[in-house]
Amino acid sequence: MSHLKDSLFSEEMAKEREKPSYSCDICKKSLSSQGNLNVHKRIHTGEKPHQCDICGKSFSEKGTLDTHKYIHTGERPHKCDICGKSFSYTSSFNKHKNIHTGVKPYNCDVCGKSFSQKSGLATHKYIHTGEKPYTCDICSKSFSLRKNLADHRRIHTGEKPYQCDICGKSFSQKNSLTSHKYSHTGEKRYYCDVCGKSFSQKCNVTSHKIIHTGEKPHCCDICGKSFSLGSRLTIHIRIHTGEKPYHCDICGKSFNVKHMLVEHGRIHTREKPYHCDTCGKSFSRKGTLNQHKSIHTGEKRYHCDICDKSFSGKNNFADHIYIHTGEKPYHCDICGKSFSYRTGFTTHKFMHTGQKPHQCDICGMSFSQKRSVAIHRRIHTGEKPFHCDICDKSFSYRSALTRHKYIHRSEKP
Repeated sequence: MSHLKDSLFSEEMAKEREKPSYSCDICKKSLSSQGNLNVHKRIHTGEKPHQCDICGKSFSEKGTLDTHKYIHTGERPHKCDICGKSFSYTSSFNKHKNIHTGVKPYNCDVCGKSFSQKSGLATHKYIHTGEKPYTCDICSKSFSLRKNLADHRRIHTGEKPYQCDICGKSFSQKNSLTSHKYSHTGEKRYYCDVCGKSFSQKCNVTSHKIIHTGEKPHCCDICGKSFSLGSRLTIHIRIHTGEKPYHCDICGKSFNVKHMLVEHGRIHTREKPYHCDTCGKSFSRKGTLNQHKSIHTGEKRYHCDICDKSFSGKNNFADHIYIHTGEKPYHCDICGKSFSYRTGFTTHKFMHTGQKPHQCDICGMSFSQKRSVAIHRRIHTGEKPFHCDICDKSFSYRSALTRHKYIHRSEKP
């Protein structure tokens, strides 16, 4: 019986040896068929014969092209029979199923961490080796993940393949679209286990938790200042380098932070997306709306411990402190004059440039100061907010009320 088994095994081995083997003449890898060898060689040649007829992107394999097309069609043919969630990609579907089964068959031999997918383990190992095998051919920045390189390249190409089916807004990264959709649903799935605060994005929970730990692991090697987030360190370093990578394509002004460019753009578009739910007034910046709301609530969160004066806005409080210290940190590089207040400095610069960025939306007249527009608009609206407490007469301007009061005092100005 044993002899018969050995004979059968020998026959099977002989058959296996008889099967033709197709070897790559570049890397010597063996493939089971000529077709597989042809596809494999495209790794070396860079050939991508299968092109998407919608966006023009090319792929080395037809199957990868077919999968890619789901981005455009929105089709999700793989459905989980446990929770009903659907997926465009087989790999994503298989990965999702492990959430229900809890299976993690791939273990890191360095730290023992387990993974549900082999690719997850391979990627994890780069933490230990520090390897970043994927390099951008435009700016030479390196990444440990191929996916991160693909996402990064869209900074250069401007490609935004992920579109919101509710408002039509497009994004360069899928996770950005997913996070954006929560703005429509209001869903906040991630909770801080310390204070219970909820967030729409997982990364925001991680960032928030540092408030409780006080940890600041990211240190500037120029001035030694530490930060809780790597992104804040990156922004801080631009103070030293003077780098301003975000440019306004309308006026050419540059900014070191992306959100400042977005806010600046609203000067040109006059967009005011933040609305006060008490009086209906609109603002171009969320911070300005929050500061405005204190008018209705009377809240003044910022207290000066020198003179006990309180302020509703953080910037106003910071500028007020300079009264006590005598510090004037804002310097004009044209005439050398210094200012305690950023607003005073900004207004002063318009004297040199002649710029008048604030425009009346009724007659089109321009002003260098925003408050000058508000005062000017009273000509059109007839508003008279300054009232005489003696005769109840009203005035459009504070100076007119001051002059009027001399009538009651029988004084000359």
